[in-house]
Amino acid sequence: MSAHFVVVPAWQGSGSSRAMRLIDGADAIRGDLPAASTTVVEVPAGAGDALGTGVHRYSSIAQIADSLVAALEALPATDALPITVGGDCGVEFAAIRHALSRHPGTVVVWFDAHPDLNTPESSPSGAFHGMVVRTLLGGGPAELAPAPLLEPGRLVLAGTRSLDDAEADHVAEAGIVLLPPARLATPEALVAAVRATGATSVYLHVDLDVLDPAEITGVAFPEPFGVRVAELTEAIRAVRAEFEVVGAGITEFAPADPSAAVDDLPAILRIVSALVR
Repeated sequence: MSAHFVVVPAWQGSGSSRAMRLIDGADAIRGDLPAASTTVVEVPAGAGDALGTGVHRYSSIAQIADSLVAALEALPATDALPITVGGDCGVEFAAIRHALSRHPGTVVVWFDAHPDLNTPESSPSGAFHGMVVRTLLGGGPAELAPAPLLEPGRLVLAGTRSLDDAEADHVAEAGIVLLPPARLATPEALVAAVRATGATSVYLHVDLDVLDPAEITGVAFPEPFGVRVAELTEAIRAVRAEFEVVGAGITEFAPADPSAAVDDLPAILRIVSALVR
């Protein structure tokens, strides 16, 4: 499968005090992608304003979302898989919304240490990257209401292991499938979870903090007892073998400095390879 990469070096959705490192992370990944198959989305330099939404830097986040959709709409009419490269995982809101509009009923597999299910009211930080999934489900800021909504039964949280109380309550109330890292030791549990939804198409989101900290250093919010790179790539390939993958995203690479990115890029490129081969 061929791919077209859409690089979005956004940092405004992050809750990290070192969010600007996400620009270096996106640029480092872009450096190893084929230039002819890569589009870069321009990101505003300013932080942006909340504008009463409860989302820090909302105005810039909304502008980035519009720019990303425009870039996806402008991609050549080929069978190439669109892969969004962040930046913070807030960029995935627009990418997944775009995929759902084109492929109704798509299941979203959210590889992430965190479920990102907060609302503006429940978020401890006001950072959009912790609200992305809840917004796709229809519980985020009204100004970012998606169309169509992602149904809770079309969401699989994979490798998730750090939930706020409000997020854990919503997972239970909505009946969202959650596979902790131990369930990803072999890919069968993930394939079975996707199969049980009845879907035939899948969007694969990878927040790099799904990995165990021993596997990657350049993430802002590492969580112990995560997934190994080999387990993640095997799970991705197993899903691809049975379902049509209609989009994917890789986000939250935040190396300490550009030179430090070199240490993590082999692992990241293994994940990219699993998505497209």
